[in-house]
Amino acid sequence: MAALRGKALVAYLVVCVFWGSTYLAIKIGVGELPPFLFAGLRFLCAGAILLAAALALGDRLPQRLTDWRTQAVVGVLLLAGGNAFVVWAEQYTASGVASIFVVTVALWMAFFDAVIPGGSGDLNWRVATGLVIGFLGTALLVGASPAEILHADLRGPIALTGASASWSLGSVYGKRHPTETSPYVGAAIQMIVGGSAIALVGSGVGEWGAWHITSKGLGAMAYLVVFGSIVGYSAYTYALRHASPTIVGTYAYVNPVIAVLLGWLLLREPITTRTLAAMTLTLGAVVWIQVSQRLALGRRGAPAVRRTPPSGGPPVRQSAL
Repeated sequence: MAALRGKALVAYLVVCVFWGSTYLAIKIGVGELPPFLFAGLRFLCAGAILLAAALALGDRLPQRLTDWRTQAVVGVLLLAGGNAFVVWAEQYTASGVASIFVVTVALWMAFFDAVIPGGSGDLNWRVATGLVIGFLGTALLVGASPAEILHADLRGPIALTGASASWSLGSVYGKRHPTETSPYVGAAIQMIVGGSAIALVGSGVGEWGAWHITSKGLGAMAYLVVFGSIVGYSAYTYALRHASPTIVGTYAYVNPVIAVLLGWLLLREPITTRTLAAMTLTLGAVVWIQVSQRLALGRRGAPAVRRTPPSGGPPVRQSAL
């Protein structure tokens, strides 16, 4: 299944909505707490809660060693290599500039999905066009100028680029190595492994000396544990199991749109003509990519039929499309 439908579509929309609201919580959190411990303990807490709930409802731990290995690799690539460095980079990069680098997840995802054998990814001209349009729409929405991007502290862009590539590689790796584990147990193990790795990095660089609980930090942590991790990450894992990584990766384009709409709804931030044009471009690109993947899937799965030429010659095989 390359395209989104049914429960996978619902999970994708959950990811778009909840992850679109987490940027503010991350920004608040890194202003109060050291970044690696903040990210690591967040995932450790969320993973432990989700695992306990999943086992209580009848799910089982993985029975095969290969399943444990896959979940561990995915957890390290997605969370330790991906999310943690986004959190770290927000100390040095404005949120608008950071979001430009984060949305390259969609581009990286499509690239890895196309070049790593064994998937349904089809990086044709239609999909590539949609990815470019979505990126331009996000750049217009954020309003970051090329000068701002070029003059940003290099630590931020380098970390964000590596994080986006690591997240995308982990997503495609998980898709290429299916397990017999439930999506919820799998997500919990990934968060526990990834969170442990991040917390070890934080301990190694001496962050415990700067650790102190504040009401803002605790609030940001609680929001991210529940909505960013337990709800959002579980939904992402489910969507990735049932759809192409290229399609699921477009959540990165939708997140800034959700963030803008929430700002307008909750904080009365103005929506300008430029904002509307940017959101139209971005959401249009997501729909375009979805339709392009459906067309590509239809062509690959189209049965061949026989027709007899008017001259009475031998039958000629022809695509049903």
